[in-house]
Order: sequence, then C-alpha cells, then structure tokens
Amino acid sequence: MCVTKKKFVPLWRNCETNHDKDIFLIMETAPKKQRLEWLDAMRGFTMILVVANHVSQTGFMQDVKLSSSLSFLILFRMPLFFFISGFLAYKASLAWNMPTLLSMVGKKIRVQIVPTLVFFFFAMAVLNTDYMASLEEKFHSPMKGGYWFTIALLYMFVFYYLFCYIESKLRWKSWVPITLFFIISLLVYESCYLPKYFWWAFGYRGSKPTTFLEDSTLIQVMMYMPFFLFGNIVRRYWEQAQRVMDSRWFYPVIVVLVIFCTLDVLKWHILRMAWTNLPLTLAKFILLTMVFMYFRYYQKYFTKLTVVGNTLQYIGRRTLDIYLIHYLFLPNLPGIGSFFEHYRHNFVIDTTLSVLIALVVIGFSIITSNILRVSPFFKKWLFGRS
Repeated sequence: MCVTKKKFVPLWRNCETNHDKDIFLIMETAPKKQRLEWLDAMRGFTMILVVANHVSQTGFMQDVKLSSSLSFLILFRMPLFFFISGFLAYKASLAWNMPTLLSMVGKKIRVQIVPTLVFFFFAMAVLNTDYMASLEEKFHSPMKGGYWFTIALLYMFVFYYLFCYIESKLRWKSWVPITLFFIISLLVYESCYLPKYFWWAFGYRGSKPTTFLEDSTLIQVMMYMPFFLFGNIVRRYWEQAQRVMDSRWFYPVIVVLVIFCTLDVLKWHILRMAWTNLPLTLAKFILLTMVFMYFRYYQKYFTKLTVVGNTLQYIGRRTLDIYLIHYLFLPNLPGIGSFFEHYRHNFVIDTTLSVLIALVVIGFSIITSNILRVSPFFKKWLFGRS
C-alpha cells in the first residue's frame, strides 16, 4: 500500500485577502498572556514604601509608635508586597508533577537564596565594625539584618508549590483546598499576636531563648503567609474578584470599615485581650485591597506611556536588585528622627521626606545594579536573570 505524505500548508495561506493574512500572522505571533502593567507599577510603589520605611527607621532612627507616618504605612506595606507575590505565583496552565515541582523549587533557591547570602555577608562586613559579632547577632534575629524577606518568600513559594502538587493529585477540583490553606495560615498568623497562649507570639514577655522559628525566619512566614495566599486566591478567581470590586456596595463598605479599624489600632484600643488583633488584621487586609483597587481603577495612568507609570514599572521590575542593595545606601541622620519625635503629627512632611530620600537611595541602588549586570555571571547569580 502506498502512503502519500500531505504537504504542510501554513494556515495563513488559506486567508482570502492580504488583510486577513496580516491579522492571522499578528494573532499567531502575539504573546498569549499580557503583563498587567498597573500591577508592575503597584509593585514599584510598594518597593518605594519599603525603602522609605527603612530610611525612617534605620536612617532617621524613628520609633514606629512615635511616628505619625510609619505607624500607618506599616499596616499594609509588607502585606501588600506578599499579596503581589501570591498573585503572581498562580500559574493556571502549569502541569504540576514531580519534575516541575523540583524545577520550580530549585529555581527559587537559586534566584532568592544565593543573592541574599552574598549581599548579607557583604552588608555585614561594610556596615558593622565587628564582623563576626554582627554575623552571630543577625543570624539569631528573625529579621536577618533586613535580609529576611527573600528567605521568608522562599518558604512561602515552597509551601505553595507543595500545595499545588498535592492539589493536582486530587480527583476533584474545587475552591475548598486553597480556602482551607488560607484559613489555616490565618489561624497561625493570629497565634503570633496571642502571647498569653503561644510562646512564639509577637510581644512575648517571658524569658524566651533563641528559637528555631527565629533563627530560620519561619516566624516571619507565619506573620505574612495569609497575605500571600489572599493574593493567590484573588488571581485564581480573578473574574469573580473583579465583579466584587466593581460592585457599588463593596468599596464604600470597606472604606467605612477600615476607618474604624485603623482608628482603633492607632488611637482608640477599644478591643482588649485576644480580640485586640481583630481590627489590626482587618485593617491590613482592607488597606492592601484598597491600594490594589486604586491601581486597577486608574490603570491608564500607570502604563508605559506615562512618566509615572513607566518609572514605577521599572522600579517594580527591579525590586530584587533594589531590595538587596539599598541597605548599603541608607543615610545616617538620627537628628531628623529626633525632630519628628519633638514635632509629631507631621504626616505629610514625615512621609514626603522619607519618600524623597528613598527615591535617591533607589536611584543609587539601580545604578549599582546596572554596573553589576554588565557581567552575565553577576546578572545570573546576583539577580537571578539569565
């Protein structure tokens, strides 16, 4: 029997006109998934807040409780960062199997841990007079001299990837597994603020020795994992989330609610004992949701066609570089912190000054990053770019 091979004919040759042909070729070569530019801009905005916070606390040596700016911004600054990370972590088309799981975990270790260790050891050498003593002190601190974020984020990705692998083995697909994961993380988070019942709780007053949770920075994971999963859930059910955000009742309700929650956290302190963390938790979730909704609603102002949008997106795409390097350029101006302690309630001046200096620090960090990126080796191993 003779088998004839059919000659392959490109689909665009079936188009009747040149116009149809051009349209088909554009569709064929167009990217399947377009980046959300306003999300990159929001990540850049969050990075500015992170650096501004470090300028205030480390550079100005301001006390969070005495600052009119820090006490409010700290409510949503880091939760928003983890929310964005969780939002971007969801990969709908990814087939989860063991090779995929190992590949994803290995990539995250290379991208996050190797650069963190390099800059951590370098920063300890540059910023401290007693190198070995500072290393020991920072190692036993959950903050790791400021370099805790990438470590905690790595844990979150590993936990989430393991969850995705297990979820893919379930015969039925449902919202239940991710919801249970979120609820469990929320319960663990709440335990961090209950020193009467849990020895690892934030603010524990007993004679607490150095613990594994602190040395490993897992305590930070416990405090921020719910925001990572919240962002992931929003991304998973993006259509439903948008309908909720676009409804007439949602935004007015959360605005009223967050006003009372924030006032209770910062001023009133009405709720006591185990209930005191309820308004704090609600304030964090609502404030990050409001920032998210703001950037989405005004997304046309955060495209690459606008100066603000293009700048924020550039910062948003270089967050790892900025995070790793900016500690080296923080100012040493404790006099400014003393000024704001004597002249409190200057929210606008306090915030503006810290943000302006943060932008200068970010500029120096990006310049340093660009210098290092000239080397493909540094570009890959210091900033995770191939």
